[in-house]
Amino acid sequence: MSLRPALREAITGDLDQVVADYTHFHRTPELSMQETNTAAEIRRRLEALGLEPHSFGGTGVVAVIENGDGPVVGYRADIDGLPIDEATGLDYASRAEGTLPDGTTTKVMHGCGHDTHITVGLYLAKYLAEHRDLWSGTAVMIFQPGEETGQGARAMLDDGLWDQITRPEVVYGQHVWPGRAGHIYVTKGTAMAMSDCLRVTVRGKQAHGSQPENSVDPIVLGAYMITRLQSVVSREISGRDMAVVTVGTFHGGLKENIIPESAEFTLNIRTFTEEVREVVLDRVRRIILAEATASGAPEPAIEEMYRFPRCYNDPDETESFVAAARAEVGEDNLRFQQPATGSEDFGAFGDEIGVPYVYWFFGAYTPEKFDGAEPPAGNHSPEFAPDDVETTLATGIRTGLSAMLSKLGK
Repeated sequence: MSLRPALREAITGDLDQVVADYTHFHRTPELSMQETNTAAEIRRRLEALGLEPHSFGGTGVVAVIENGDGPVVGYRADIDGLPIDEATGLDYASRAEGTLPDGTTTKVMHGCGHDTHITVGLYLAKYLAEHRDLWSGTAVMIFQPGEETGQGARAMLDDGLWDQITRPEVVYGQHVWPGRAGHIYVTKGTAMAMSDCLRVTVRGKQAHGSQPENSVDPIVLGAYMITRLQSVVSREISGRDMAVVTVGTFHGGLKENIIPESAEFTLNIRTFTEEVREVVLDRVRRIILAEATASGAPEPAIEEMYRFPRCYNDPDETESFVAAARAEVGEDNLRFQQPATGSEDFGAFGDEIGVPYVYWFFGAYTPEKFDGAEPPAGNHSPEFAPDDVETTLATGIRTGLSAMLSKLGK
């Protein structure tokens, strides 16, 4: 729905402060499930609105805005940063550092735009809290940690989120990305891929490099596994289905003349349906185990590192969202798109309790940048940051409010 003049005037009047808040969060990212200071700042700002924040999943924050009888609508914003050394050159670039689970110190950046999401979520809460005359019902504002590692949504749910907080009838979420600022991008049905990440420890037998006959070489064996895994997509699933199998790391050995005891590689798998997901995972395991047998090696260890659930936009709710967004941003600024091959754990919030949800994207770049000779930096790049910050933030706020008020508005 198109926003009331009072809300549009409030957004315009606050825009300088909105940008200032965004730059603050951009400067101060924290790694997944370590967002202690970020969560504290979110709580502080929600309390300043007269709300009572609740903690879930460690660093997750939830605020419920009650305003009489009516629907219950959820909105989720993710809050974690990435282990990236920022290279945007911005005067508010992050110089933050963090510690990875393995103890490694790393630079940290909001390289996926979650600084934008935090800011938009806080201002949605602000306008709903301050303009109660325009709506009735209940808004559940979710600030989720650990999206980048697929841990956060599950941690909040396992911590009793929907047992302790009013359950919504629909959940909304959105994500900034390298599109044109002011544009909205949405998919009906499957919106993003599911993802599985596996760690494979290849076991062999150590020997001197001059005596390979005394070894079972895990590096050679791992190379055969990785090569054979490239056939999963081309030969194990139908051409009508989508799957991506990526080997992202491969480590083995410490010295050039020692055949090591073991080697390790990690896999990332993307699929759009549960049926294809199970087929791909089965074929991956079969190939790894068979190659080990063929080499006379001990059975390798295959460990699940993490997985992302489905993200499926309910068709009817998507149509409702599109009508509201179109009325606010205009027909020319709304784009339908194919499912993204990236992954999200947002869908768990709705699937856990069987309620529909809608997830969409909004652009970050000026026409000059977007249509330039080189594609603009994408999410997870050290150079990713909106170059039209005001339009990007305003679009996120306007679209989020339009979606929520399409259910809550009077």
